[in-house]
Order: sequence, then structure tokens, then C-alpha cells
Amino acid sequence: MQWIQNLFSARASEPARSDAPLFLTNTLSGKRDLFTPLKAGSATLYSCGPTVYSRAHIGNLRAYVFADVLARTLSFAGYHVRRVINITDVGHLQGDGDHGEDKMEAGAKQEGQTAQDIAARYTKLFLEDIRLLGVDTDDISFPRATDYIDEQIDIVKKLEEKGYTYKTNDGIYFDTAKYANYGALDHSGAKQKEEAFAEIGRRIADNAEKKHPADFALWKFSPRGSRRQQEWSSPWGVGFPGWHIECSAMARALLGQPFDIHTGGMDHIPVHHTNEIAQSEAAFEKPLARFWMHGAFLTIDNRKVSKSAGDDIYLSDITARRLSPLSLRYLFLQAHYRSPLSFSWESLEASNEALSRLTRLARTIKHEAKGRLQQSDASRRMIALLRDDLATPSALALLWETVKDEDMEREEQLAVIDAADAVFGLSLLAEEAEVPEHIQALVRERDIARVSKDFSKSDALRIHIESSGYHVEDGPSGTIVTRRPG
Repeated sequence: MQWIQNLFSARASEPARSDAPLFLTNTLSGKRDLFTPLKAGSATLYSCGPTVYSRAHIGNLRAYVFADVLARTLSFAGYHVRRVINITDVGHLQGDGDHGEDKMEAGAKQEGQTAQDIAARYTKLFLEDIRLLGVDTDDISFPRATDYIDEQIDIVKKLEEKGYTYKTNDGIYFDTAKYANYGALDHSGAKQKEEAFAEIGRRIADNAEKKHPADFALWKFSPRGSRRQQEWSSPWGVGFPGWHIECSAMARALLGQPFDIHTGGMDHIPVHHTNEIAQSEAAFEKPLARFWMHGAFLTIDNRKVSKSAGDDIYLSDITARRLSPLSLRYLFLQAHYRSPLSFSWESLEASNEALSRLTRLARTIKHEAKGRLQQSDASRRMIALLRDDLATPSALALLWETVKDEDMEREEQLAVIDAADAVFGLSLLAEEAEVPEHIQALVRERDIARVSKDFSKSDALRIHIESSGYHVEDGPSGTIVTRRPG
């Protein structure tokens, strides 16, 4: 049975490569653009991170899998990727605009803890969740907004010096009328833009001092007669930063300005990212990012998954059902990142089973190919698909076509799997954990029963092995035992 332990120890010898160009849909240009980095051989990527007043639900997590697939695509294309995902631990108000209570302060009150305590707890849970989803966090920076207060104040001061701000009773605001390109990200015409601004105004509590409905807070004053848990001195008075200014400050401090790519959800386009662009470019007279990429929502019953709708599902709910966290990643890959994806427990269970089967096939092919790769038209086509605006549904279909092709050489199949999994992040070719001795003993006993044609005992032993978290497959060269995903 030693061969079972060593079954997946061989590594792929040479990864498949391709000169296929990388095209990405750029929200800023409104089209698919050829990606070329600001600095040869390097790519800088900033992703809007969570507001850590509560746990991220699976709808939130889709954005981080999308960003991870993008980062993996860049890395597999040969770029050294520098990544930042910010942690918002102050300043994000409940209305996503300039009204309502700070989500961190409200969460702290609700849980009877300090804002710092809940920020630490939910940041830890967020990092645990994305790691379970296959995101390697070792090379990602996770800056906290509260660690960059000085940098945020400096940007507001610069905007003030340039005449882009005005003061009201509740804060320092950005005057959008003074920035000619405001709203360029969503490509609104003048009439549509005015209508959109009017709608924003209707959603925001009345503030008679605002000059324009779209004007947004750069710095908010602490309410008179009360003390916030999180507040800082500034040239304008004691208060806290606005939500939008945080990303501008952290991205510039860690990646420079401009940087290559900024990602987020489609809901960030009309307000959050539009405001980031306005304040950063007004302050420093250069673009913030060259590419802006946005992922679509996860839906349940045709509505966006959200806490307010009461249909939030967490990764812990998935693992509690003994489903692999990577089955959620697999589910996400079945839809293009710019297409809405409907979630159901039935679809997740189907994804879990599909992932389990795909993993078994991939590892069997790796074993039979002895870890050797042979590039072919199929592997080059896989890479081209992934570089075509992250076409994961088409790439996943090609992967299944490949692993089921009995006429393809195993080395060629392995090259396709290797290229796909470098981007998919499903750990299809990961070395299998050692099978414990007591499971090996059951497998030996089952092999004896099969040779003796005692199929009743053989079936009972299979059930016992699989109930212990393993999959049993009777291959042409013997019994193959693998641990089930998750």
C-alpha cells in the first residue's frame, strides 16, 4: 500500500506557457483592453476590502475569488503581482453615503464590545474564510484604515488647497461641480448623470448645506455633545475620515499612483469608485488606476445576497454541511465574473460532487503521466481562454472535455490541468495527504474481499472507508484512495 501514500508525490515538470495576450474588461474605457503594466514584469492590484463590523457572507466573498482569479492569471502570465485588500475599520456609514451611524460604531454597540475588538475578530474571520476559498494571503497586504489617518488628512488638505472642498456643520465635503470628469466611470451622459445625482439625493438624508446631491464627505465631525470610540484631531476639528478617502490614501501609500488595476463589486461604480477617482485625480492630477474591473452579484431568488434582506449565508454554514469550501469557489467559476450568479444549496451540492470527481480524475492523470507535461493545442487554448477576460466558464468546460478524453496523451492532459488549476485555485494537483494506516488496513481487507468475490463485504468496507472522509476508486492499476475535498 506504500504506492497509495506516494501516489501524488510527483510534481509537474514544466508548466504550460503561451504568448496569448491578456485582455480585461475595463469599466473606465467601457471595452475589453489589452493589459500592459505600468512597469514591465510587474502588476499592481488593489481590491476594495470588507467593512469589518460583521462577518462577510458568501455574496461578499465572490468579489475576492474574482480578484484572486485575476491575480493568478497575471501571475501565470509571468507578472510579479503586488496585491492590496484594504480593511475598513472606520468611516463606512450605514447608508453607504454621508448619513447614518458608522457601521463599526453601530456593530460595537450591538455586540457590547469596542470597535477595535470587533474589527480584530471579523478581520480574522475574513482572512480565515478567503484562505479556505483558496486565496493565498501570504503575499497580500491588508492595511487598516485606522492606520492611515495621517495620509487621509494629507489628501483632504491638498484638496482644500486646490479649492475642491467646502465646510458644513457636519464635515468637509468634496465639491463635485469643480471636478470636470466626475462620473466618467459609469459613462453617464449629462442628463442621465443629473438624474442619477437626483436619485442619490433622494436616498440621502436632507443636508441643506450640501451644494450638490453628489457631493461627498472627506472628513466627518464627531457629533456635538458625544464622544465616538474612534475619532482623531484634524485641521478642521475632531472627527473621522469618510469612507471613500480611505481607499485613495491606502492605495497610493502602498502601490503608488497610478497603479495598474482596481477591483470591486458593480455596486461600487456609481458612488464609491467614482468618488475615489474624483478625489485622487483632483488632488494629484494623475489617474488613480489604469484598469477598473467590477464583479457581478451573487443572487438568491433573483435578488442580491445581503444582510439586510435576511438571506445572508456564511462559509461556516457550508462547512457545517460537510461541503468543501472550494465547492463554493468552483460554483463561482461556473459563471463569468461580470455575470450574476444564482446560489442554491442544490447547485452547491452539485458543485461539491463535480469538484470531488474532477479532483480524482486530475490526480489519476497526474499519477499515470508520472508528473510529466506535454504542451499541446489544448493547453494553449486553455491559457488563451483564461486570458480572454478571465473566461472561466469556457475554460472549465475545456477542462472537463480534456479529463474525459481517453484518446489524449496523459502528459498533454496534465498540461491542460496544470494551466487551468494555476488560475482556478482548486488544488486539483495538490499532493494528497498521507492515508492513515487504519484506512490502508481497511483498503487491504477490501482488496482481499474483492479477489475472493465477497462483494457484500467489499461494499460494506467501501461504505465504511467513504464515511471516514475518503473516496475509493477501483482503477486498472489497483485501488485508489483519496481524501474528499474539505
